[in-house]
Amino acid sequence: MAARILKIAPVRHRTPTPEPVALGVPQDLPSRLHFWRGASAKRYVHTVYSLVECPPLPRAMYLLVRRDKDGQRKVLHVGRGRSDAPTLNLAQVRQRGAQLGANEVHVHFLADTEAQRGHVMCDLRAGQFGELSCEPTRASA
Repeated sequence: MAARILKIAPVRHRTPTPEPVALGVPQDLPSRLHFWRGASAKRYVHTVYSLVECPPLPRAMYLLVRRDKDGQRKVLHVGRGRSDAPTLNLAQVRQRGAQLGANEVHVHFLADTEAQRGHVMCDLRAGQFGELSCEPTRASA
């Protein structure tokens, strides 16, 4: 009888994704996830949270979104958490969201490095606003 020695691949640990919160709609897959398209036509999946009930965020790319009564979504801001302190990232998201009148936070957790987050952020900003620097500064009536 012969024996084989197997080499096991190392385990890659990821930061756990916070659970989505109720937004007044059933928590099935379509309401928890939303895809946004960048200028490159690439689609990026985002986990949807309400602004008020959003959990502390790791370093991740996010969109601040206003969702109206009819379910239409409008991107107000494209940003990323830069701090190693998730609660500081959350405080910055909530402050900016309140300034702009956002009611949802869409978080993209799949970009692992700062360079990847920067690339996704630029692609989405250009895709949503037509240019990299064009976005609202305050809530509009």
